[in-house]
Amino acid sequence: MSLLECLLQTSSTVTLLGALLFLLALYRLSSGSNSEEQGKEPPGPRPLPLLGNMLQLDLKRPYRTLCELSKKYGSVFTVHLGPTKVVILAGYKTVKQALVNHAEEFGDRGMLPVLYDFTNGHGILFGNGDSWKEMRRFALANLRDFGMGKKGSEEKILEEIHYLIEVLEKHEGKAFDTTQPLSYAVANVISNIVYGSRFEYSDPKFRATVDRANENLRIAGSVSVQLYNMFPWLGPWLKSRKLLLKNIENNKKEMEELVRGLKETLNPQLCRGFVDSFLVQKQTLEESRNKNSYYHDNNLISSVRNMFSNGTNTTGTTLRWALMLMAKYPFIQDRVQEEISSVIGSRQPLVEDRKNLPYTDAVIHETQRLANVLPMAIPHTTSRDITFQGYFIKKGTLVFPLLTSVLQDGSEWESPHTFNPAHFLDEEGRFTKRDAFMPFSAGRRVCLGEGLARMALFLFFTSLMQRFSFSPPPGVTEDDLDLTPSVGLTLNPSPHQLCAVSRI
Repeated sequence: MSLLECLLQTSSTVTLLGALLFLLALYRLSSGSNSEEQGKEPPGPRPLPLLGNMLQLDLKRPYRTLCELSKKYGSVFTVHLGPTKVVILAGYKTVKQALVNHAEEFGDRGMLPVLYDFTNGHGILFGNGDSWKEMRRFALANLRDFGMGKKGSEEKILEEIHYLIEVLEKHEGKAFDTTQPLSYAVANVISNIVYGSRFEYSDPKFRATVDRANENLRIAGSVSVQLYNMFPWLGPWLKSRKLLLKNIENNKKEMEELVRGLKETLNPQLCRGFVDSFLVQKQTLEESRNKNSYYHDNNLISSVRNMFSNGTNTTGTTLRWALMLMAKYPFIQDRVQEEISSVIGSRQPLVEDRKNLPYTDAVIHETQRLANVLPMAIPHTTSRDITFQGYFIKKGTLVFPLLTSVLQDGSEWESPHTFNPAHFLDEEGRFTKRDAFMPFSAGRRVCLGEGLARMALFLFFTSLMQRFSFSPPPGVTEDDLDLTPSVGLTLNPSPHQLCAVSRI
């Protein structure tokens, strides 16, 4: 849908166009002015009144335009998203300096209208202040207790791999869409940690919840929602936002129902998952008559939604990219399978095998780098005035760390735009870490579930490579597999099908 078509969907078109003509006239009169104060701020393209730099951006894939603008204006520059001034951070050195070396100044969460729609500022991902600090601290402590990144979660992942393999075997080598089975498998791992139980893939409520969460991330990256973020008054007229709100409400109801069931069967001496721990803490504070507690239902539901929705989509999407890349580059798939066969044989791959599978580990890391699932980190905002790389940035300024510019930084990666596992291998074929590998962001807002995601990616990928060979459907060549991502807040592969042929 074109920008004009989006604007014409609103009932204020005539008024808007008239206002634009008036503001454009003002812009021409003032185009030569530039204050000394503006000169101290990060440079950037001159904005149009009201519209800002909107007409210069590809609203379907804004990260691409921003990468191009960074070549002209540098690694710290300003763009105007409608009337809102935003600072963009580009390149590995700049993003790391901001998020790690100046973690406090750049550590607050920026709140776009669509992000506020998701949780109203509650929970772990989109919270700020003391509430966010307490929720993140509690989540980290308790998720460790339930095995996030440890042996406990390895057992949960291995259990789920068994069910996933059964689903793939039912296709008997025929082409299928990998989206749902991989999403359901990852969602079940998270459900096991959060609720203390998994769901059958055929469970209609479970399927609907996962599908709605995935759909919401697609909608959140659409052109119409980008316009809503710039001009919130458009919200009531946008069908996409109405669908987004409907999905959010339906998923909230499903989660509230699950929480009620856990509350009714709660045993403080035997916590089954994160929700139980939260409920026990809430109950303890209520009994002590703590009136300033952050342990309320809004924070609980929002935190569960953060872990469930975002963890499912990013990890599931990365696995989809991995299988698609193996089908597109069969010689790489062959080498992965040879390494797994020589090191592991037919037994179940375990986390401890990672150190002995350097090429397989490199392929997983390179998939994360090239897939670039979250090209623009969830926005930050400055907590105080700061002079950064010689530029003055005011307190409360919205900041976008451009993660795609880190993962595809030409000064850090030998071939940034091609799939090259050698990026993570030394001359002797040993796995090597790269500082510019930052798919989970960095600093105070680094992904809460990084440990679980890394474990899940390794175990799912090695187990599937051991059991199946993936290829394009009959009549489709490797070259036909398009690596252009679909539009969304996260970058999914374009719609495709694969064949999973059993190797046993």
